[in-house]
Amino acid sequence: MLISEVIATVKKYHKGLVRMNRETDVLVPIDEKTTRDKILYGNPEVECTGIVTTCWANMEVIRQAKDLGANLIICHEALFYNHGDHQEWLQNSKNPTYMRKAALLDEAGIVVWRDHDYIHSGIPMDGGWVDGIFYGVANKLGWLPYMSGNKEQPMRFVLPETTVEELANHLVNTFELNGVRIYGDLSNKVSKVIIPMHILGDGNEYILEAGRGDADCILAMEMVDFTLAEYIIDSSQMDGSVSAISMGHFNMEEPGMEYMLEYLPGLVDVPCHYVQSGDNYKYLTRKINSLKMKNICSC
Repeated sequence: MLISEVIATVKKYHKGLVRMNRETDVLVPIDEKTTRDKILYGNPEVECTGIVTTCWANMEVIRQAKDLGANLIICHEALFYNHGDHQEWLQNSKNPTYMRKAALLDEAGIVVWRDHDYIHSGIPMDGGWVDGIFYGVANKLGWLPYMSGNKEQPMRFVLPETTVEELANHLVNTFELNGVRIYGDLSNKVSKVIIPMHILGDGNEYILEAGRGDADCILAMEMVDFTLAEYIIDSSQMDGSVSAISMGHFNMEEPGMEYMLEYLPGLVDVPCHYVQSGDNYKYLTRKINSLKMKNICSC
């Protein structure tokens, strides 16, 4: 089976319809000219020897794919550091990181295809369609019984009441993360959990939801220090009505690429593997010498 045929098969498995724009619910086929789901590197007209799914194809993922004998990496995010994966600017500057990564891909004969728009458009589930990324997230967390709202986008949950600290530990341990950032008090009681889309600036929608009591914990892919973060800090200093846990965009979505192994082997007759791209973040937390602090305070 050619790599190009594998890609066509995976595309066909997905719903392949997306909203025309943010202001309408009208669905249209994914436009092959503008979709992010391109072959990012390599020649797809060769026999597929194996597939690795991952969130993003970093150097370690490529090395592991090579060791596994796989020559197709299906990733969810960009390969070369920019929207659209334009490479000319890196080639022209002979950027050393780009050159080494491209050389490793060439040496291993690996093709990289991005599956972003298609997998978000939906995978078949119970006679309908569900976002393949966030279904994978809910499945890994054990939250499928707690889904609420739009079942095609599992991004809202009503959980048995827990604390922010317990929820954060569940995320860290289940997703094998180095840590998470927490806004609000660790002891806050939470049950109405939402996964928002990007919060890169305006957080008004989620501020209003929190104010109405529709959400008491926000699992953010990204967070900045203004808008929603400010609101949560103010809230926590009053009644602790809302908290947020920020784990990173790639960390949040990676289980959706792991979930591909539930259906991918049934679509193609080649070995299929999942390789976690890994937590991008490391955390250094402050250690306070209590004796030293006592001496300072007594001066």
